[in-house]
Amino acid sequence: MLGCESDHWEVAGGLGDRVTPTGEAQHMFRALTVAVSVTALIAFGGAAAAYAQDDSGSSGAISPVASQNNYTPHTPTVPSLAGSTALAECVGDVPWIVYSVTLTDPDNQSTGHTAKLVLTDGSQSHTITLGKLVNNKLSGRVLWPGASLDSSGDPNGWPGWEYRNGQWVQTSGNFAWTRGHITATIEVNPHITVALSYPPATAVCASPTIAHAASTDGTSADPILAVTGLNVPVIPIGIGGGVIILLGAVLLTARRLRRH
Repeated sequence: MLGCESDHWEVAGGLGDRVTPTGEAQHMFRALTVAVSVTALIAFGGAAAAYAQDDSGSSGAISPVASQNNYTPHTPTVPSLAGSTALAECVGDVPWIVYSVTLTDPDNQSTGHTAKLVLTDGSQSHTITLGKLVNNKLSGRVLWPGASLDSSGDPNGWPGWEYRNGQWVQTSGNFAWTRGHITATIEVNPHITVALSYPPATAVCASPTIAHAASTDGTSADPILAVTGLNVPVIPIGIGGGVIILLGAVLLTARRLRRH
């Protein structure tokens, strides 16, 4: 048997015998084992902490399970055209549609940015392309369907009227139906229904005959035209009535003076 003694290790027996630590070497071996164990615990503990949620509410990583349990899906805001308008306006004997379109779409849900105005009476419809929205806004004006202008910008067409054999005559064509009860819708996707109707009968742009009368006398004011269809001036009638009443009062006074 061959033996060799050292300060740290002792080899005993033959070549097949094991080597056993002694003394200080045993302490170093144990310390190394403890250090490796502690390091492993720290490593695994840090990984576990990365997926754990702090119960105190402090910031930190959220575990996949906790994330699934606390997940609240985001519901996109539905786009809207609230506040958009379309109004009829008579300017210089010409019927216009003045529009203002505003798209509210914070989550970019709208599938289009071209505004259109759709008119319908239930059986007929007409679509007017207004234009493309810029920064979700668009405003301007377009001619009422059936209205037209000449090269000088003067009106030469009105809905429901046509120039035939040297004179203006009413017709069921040329968008005459738009002068009745209609529904107007601004469409961008979304869409909104707006109140819109042709300018009333008292407007100069009601018909070419009224517009022509106003232009020949040099005035641009609306003619005196009752909604019931009376086409004679109302002011002269009122003045004549006042004169008759005054004459009657004078005659009555004269008779009373004669009796006395």
